[in-house]
Amino acid sequence: MSTLTALAALRAEQLGRAQPLTTVRHTHIAERPFVFVPLKLAGEACAPLAAMAGTDRDQPHLLVVAQPRNRTQRFRFTEQLAALLLPYLDSCRQRTESYAAARGKETRERYAEAPQILLPNPAGVAFTRLLGRSTRLRHTTGEHAVDPAVPLLGNWLTWACDQSEFPGSSLLLSMTGLLTAHWATGQSSTEDGNLAAVLGWIDPPAGLTGPEAALLAEDPDRHPPAGPATDPVFDRTLVELIAAYDAACAAGDEQRQASAVRALETELRSQLLPTWHDMWHGIGLLRDQPPGRSVFDRWAYDRTVFTLRSEYLAEGGAPQPRRDHAAGAARRLARLEDAVTRYQTARAFDDPLVMAEYELDGAAFAGRVVARDAERMVQGPKRAVFRPLVTLQTGTRPRTGDGKELRSPARPGQKAVVIDIREAAEGFHVDLELSGGLGKQKPPAPDGAIPELGEELLYTVLGGHFTSAAVPDDNEVPWTHGGAHEDYQPTDDDAQEAWE
Repeated sequence: MSTLTALAALRAEQLGRAQPLTTVRHTHIAERPFVFVPLKLAGEACAPLAAMAGTDRDQPHLLVVAQPRNRTQRFRFTEQLAALLLPYLDSCRQRTESYAAARGKETRERYAEAPQILLPNPAGVAFTRLLGRSTRLRHTTGEHAVDPAVPLLGNWLTWACDQSEFPGSSLLLSMTGLLTAHWATGQSSTEDGNLAAVLGWIDPPAGLTGPEAALLAEDPDRHPPAGPATDPVFDRTLVELIAAYDAACAAGDEQRQASAVRALETELRSQLLPTWHDMWHGIGLLRDQPPGRSVFDRWAYDRTVFTLRSEYLAEGGAPQPRRDHAAGAARRLARLEDAVTRYQTARAFDDPLVMAEYELDGAAFAGRVVARDAERMVQGPKRAVFRPLVTLQTGTRPRTGDGKELRSPARPGQKAVVIDIREAAEGFHVDLELSGGLGKQKPPAPDGAIPELGEELLYTVLGGHFTSAAVPDDNEVPWTHGGAHEDYQPTDDDAQEAWE
């Protein structure tokens, strides 16, 4: 927990209400997200019990597995989920848009929309990942064949869960993670895993404080858990309901079976409906926050990767293997590191509250322009180059050091190098040499390219230090490390994961 986050948490506990950690929303919220609230059988890694899903707040779809240990019923559940999710994915592929690629040298097409799957908490994301692993490698012919929609569903769920690991991606998210990234509550991080409790801190009912609302939300009699684990007290009722269904099946009494299923649906709906409403409550709170400047660009990237994945599957692409090969794992790790750096920089540049953390750590400083040389030329190896100089006055000595490359949120495309730091009558003077964004690289620079006298600026070490995967092409990698080899074909053993 950072210094300012800890301070906000203490302030929330003192005032009895969650405190904002940001001034803008750093995640895209789709106009029509797919909300998925799963429940699983206690004691099982991935035995679906029920789920509430859909894109319409007022018309949720309830999926129920009367006997979660029955393999046939589990796959019927996934077929029903596929019947909801796959058409939603198709609806995102109705329109395309053009965009500039390869540094503006090419024009490509991508879908104008992308899916967004929202779950209550990280445990729900973990369950969804297991659900994808358990279904994406299933065979659609031969013994134990499943409906073709089942492995396709698993493929998409695995892909979406993989994307959720990349900071800044909005394709699959947990609601508790979203809310606690934008507000600090006065409770522990473990307690922040309870969606209803977090909402109680952020938007308590009239007449209640955040702690009071959170306490009521943690009462399973008033508000069932957000899943995927069920409440232990409810499990006793569940055992009786499943036993009644099993007895009806053993007796071959279809009327009793139908009655037992209806009783299960009624009880499970009562467990899921409060969380369903909480999910849409959280969506509303997030939509009330203005988006940051970089949110649109990240969502555009999400649309691009969704387009590429759709094209890959349309061309008969193989499902994800159980484990990444060495070269693939290296590429993924490099992409994750790059995504972390880019996301941290974008958040800080968009939001002064986030940037304040870096100011405390010495990675950023603010100052006022007290001098400028807008026509300064510096002799380079072959010729003189245009390098304006500005001097900032700061209250404390910056900890960036001489020769450090900096950037300012006011001019993110322009680099500044610290030339000198010296004591002044009021604080310190910092000389910065500018490059980039200066037109034809000779005086005069375009209007606004060079900071004006009296302008308040902030400079940081963030930005401009992004990496890319330095991994050779597959044709140059030995097959033992994931290089060129025969097309991957899943086997029966590959499918024996969480459900067997």
